[in-house]
Amino acid sequence: MPLVAGVDTSTQSCKIVVRDAATGELVRSGSAKHPDGTEIHPDHWWSAFTQAADAAGGLADVAAIAVGGQQHGMVALDAEGRVIRDALLWNDTRSAGAAEALISELGDGDRAVGSQRWADAVGSVLVASLTVTKLRWLRDAEPENAARVAAVALPHDWLSWRIAGYGPAGDPSAPLGPDLNALFTDRSDASGTGYYDAQGANGAGEYRPDLLRMALGRDDVVLPRVLGPAESGGVAHPSVAGVDVDGGALIGPGAGDNAGAALGVGMTPGDVAISIGTSGVVSAVAPRRTADGSGAINGFADAAGNALMLAVTLNAARVLDAAREVLGVDVDELAALALRAPAGSDGLVLVPYLEGERTPNRPDATGTLHGIRLATSTRPHLARAYVEGMLCGLADGLDALRAQGVPVERVMLIGGAAQSPAVQEIAPQVFGLPIAVPEPGEYVADGAARQAAWVLAAAGAAGATPTTADAGAPSALAPPDWSATISATLPADPRPEIREQYAKVRDLA
Repeated sequence: MPLVAGVDTSTQSCKIVVRDAATGELVRSGSAKHPDGTEIHPDHWWSAFTQAADAAGGLADVAAIAVGGQQHGMVALDAEGRVIRDALLWNDTRSAGAAEALISELGDGDRAVGSQRWADAVGSVLVASLTVTKLRWLRDAEPENAARVAAVALPHDWLSWRIAGYGPAGDPSAPLGPDLNALFTDRSDASGTGYYDAQGANGAGEYRPDLLRMALGRDDVVLPRVLGPAESGGVAHPSVAGVDVDGGALIGPGAGDNAGAALGVGMTPGDVAISIGTSGVVSAVAPRRTADGSGAINGFADAAGNALMLAVTLNAARVLDAAREVLGVDVDELAALALRAPAGSDGLVLVPYLEGERTPNRPDATGTLHGIRLATSTRPHLARAYVEGMLCGLADGLDALRAQGVPVERVMLIGGAAQSPAVQEIAPQVFGLPIAVPEPGEYVADGAARQAAWVLAAAGAAGATPTTADAGAPSALAPPDWSATISATLPADPRPEIREQYAKVRDLA
């Protein structure tokens, strides 16, 4: 059977899985690290991708490949396909002021009106994460660089373009040169830019050049064409992938990381995933997005033709990292300490805004610790307060989804920190719901691989070879059935005192 590859170009690393296209069985995998920081030159992504591909045994035998990637980052290219400045990542908050300015402008000076107009237009109230705010920052802070912008891409768009053989003029690793019109993306990642309406054009989706113009001051730049869920964006250059496959390797449209993970674990309408990674994400698949003018919920598209509603926190697994640093313990020791303290940690409460916060939108906030007494000044109390504070922030996101009428039928706990015994025991107490825990996996890369298999099947159903597949029409085929195996179901164990005491101090100055 043919093989497919899924790529996760995340904030921290590049991970590649190679899977059987029919069964989803893992054949091999590889990974490579990205540098730390909130801005990075995209060449590091390309270098990590090639290292990860080598670690995975090469991609010569794959028939299709797709890329899932961190959302929102700004990759600004000049007319020669060169990166103008380091890409600003989703977690770079320097454009917080630009977000506020754009909200005010669309609302004719009234923030509340502007917030609702942005939510109506693109599904989200602007925060510093979204690409449109970074373009406004570029216009104001680096006007010479802004004037050079010929195309704007997202991280996964740029890497897909490079896999196809395109890139900066004169670069030997980009044999097809700087064809900016060859850039492509998908609805999920485009819907997080702030200048794409996934429900526009009667549901087909469309860019909003007026909003792009508000940010950058002009709209004469190339934006990646937006593909449907099973459309091919082209064929991988044989030097990168598919050289041993007749016709080469199709490239899928890719996806934003949250949409990729949703596809990887098989989410459908009614499913909610609580992901604890670099960021914390409460995501729900729904038939249509909402337009939450409060900004608590972002209305994006998913990778399968539905809406993906997100509440995102900047502070998730790194809250636990901070706790380990403070206490001088490893992951297992932190969990053991936290489980020695009672629910609610006897009133010790951490509000975990350690790096500012996105939901709620408080980019300049700091963390606060409340209820410090002699009785709570113990290592177990502190460990549990960190775990509970992180989970309470995510529980607020789940409440916000419900308030918008988003159906919640099944809750899944995913991400690296989901494997912590303390997180698994405390989460049902904080959320008050039964929780399913899928088998550990590289969910974003798995979702990208599932998409690649979908693209391959769609091309086959259309009677096309990879070199003649029509990228212009979405497939009516459903994605292959690669649903993740549930390793555990955690029974509900509501402890309302945890969230009650958190709510009392959450909004204190």
